[in-house]
Amino acid sequence: MTVDVAIVGGGLAGITTATLLKAEGKSVAVIESNRVAEGVSGFTTAKITSQHSIIYDRLIHSFGEQKARAYGDANQAAIEQIASLANTFGIDCDFRRSDAFVFTEKEEEVDSFRTEADSARRLGLPAEFLESVPLPFPVKGAVRFSGQASFHPRKYLVALAQRLPGEGSFIFENTRVTGLHGGEPCTVETERGNVYAGHVVVASHFPFNEKLFYALRMYQHRSYVLGLRLNGELPNGMFISTEPTHSIRPHFDEEGGLLLVGGEGHRTGEGGDTVARYRRLEQWATDHFPVRTIEYRWSTQDNKTADGLPYIGRLMPTSEHVFVATGFGGWGMTNSTVSGMLLRDLILGRENPWADVYDPNRMGLEAVSGSAKHIGSVASHFVGDRHADGEIASLRPGEGMIVHSDEGKVAAYRAEDGSIHKLSPACPHMGCFVQWNSAEKSWDCPCHGSRFSIEGEVLEGPAISPLKEFGES
Repeated sequence: MTVDVAIVGGGLAGITTATLLKAEGKSVAVIESNRVAEGVSGFTTAKITSQHSIIYDRLIHSFGEQKARAYGDANQAAIEQIASLANTFGIDCDFRRSDAFVFTEKEEEVDSFRTEADSARRLGLPAEFLESVPLPFPVKGAVRFSGQASFHPRKYLVALAQRLPGEGSFIFENTRVTGLHGGEPCTVETERGNVYAGHVVVASHFPFNEKLFYALRMYQHRSYVLGLRLNGELPNGMFISTEPTHSIRPHFDEEGGLLLVGGEGHRTGEGGDTVARYRRLEQWATDHFPVRTIEYRWSTQDNKTADGLPYIGRLMPTSEHVFVATGFGGWGMTNSTVSGMLLRDLILGRENPWADVYDPNRMGLEAVSGSAKHIGSVASHFVGDRHADGEIASLRPGEGMIVHSDEGKVAAYRAEDGSIHKLSPACPHMGCFVQWNSAEKSWDCPCHGSRFSIEGEVLEGPAISPLKEFGES
């Protein structure tokens, strides 16, 4: 099969890119290892905003005013692009305009918030410093961005995806990509055969095909979310705090609505007792809101780059036809949409004013410093985590651990019925030992964030092959 553009990944970045390219007359093939909108895009709190916590003053100092302005402009444009697509195609996705706030409860941070508001306004963003916000607890200061939005990402994505097949375009779900080769044409290898394309976009969350180039400049970060019913009205707006970070936003439904509260973030594989993280988040929520019931609990995973800005553009300096979109840092609704707009222009040979700030091949001082810290962390895990924590006999039902066994060190899980699942603890991506995640009942790699089920199946990349299985006992 041959198409103009093959897109690896059926999340918001991949589907938006495909939608915009098809509108330009290009044939596209979206290849998704699971189902569309059931990966990272399906677990977001779905804030559509250019307000990415306290960022713009830092961007001005680290990248210069021109690039800081380009980043803000791109994310503001993404809000309107989502609104336009929803309106054009008549998508009922609960799109709702709302103000976005970043707030602090610390007196010592107030001056930096005033500076952030001034810097954001200087860049043309709709920012304002406030001394209070519409929350049921006091804050010391806040920055408000007006005219932002939220939506239901799955409703939006599924509607866009349904419009893609036809006229030489395709969506292949439950199809894992196993290899990628640039060229003319490019070759995308899958479990079900090859797809040939003039261009390829890797929008698979963490790039699977360039182990070192991205693995040394990016790490994965998990956080936890609760869906709460409150006694009383939901707060009006979307909110995020400085460290320790907590995210707050209402989601309106037929029962009145839920309050989505997120927090307790950590590098993947370094969460310790992840069940305790849910408990701490529940405690924070009940301390700050009149919680009636906790209806939902889930977690999500985001990529963070060495310098804090996404990588959108050519995959490698020498890549003429292969592009990437990754590293959204928790702000994937707008940055995924920016990906579609920017990659469309790059593939069509158009100039785009955002290309430099998102260039995946940049390497400034902040990127070098961030990469050095990440490399140190990876090296520490690669060497320091290669020990066993106990014996198989010590495992309790529902517990996993790296243990000694007849096969050597294994990642062992004791099921509720007492049976033992034994896997190799070495992540097939680059060989780091996985760690047990008690809340999700998964094996998580602390080096690059791959996650595996108790049977060893890949839950999240960059790994594309499962953990080796030693059998059940």
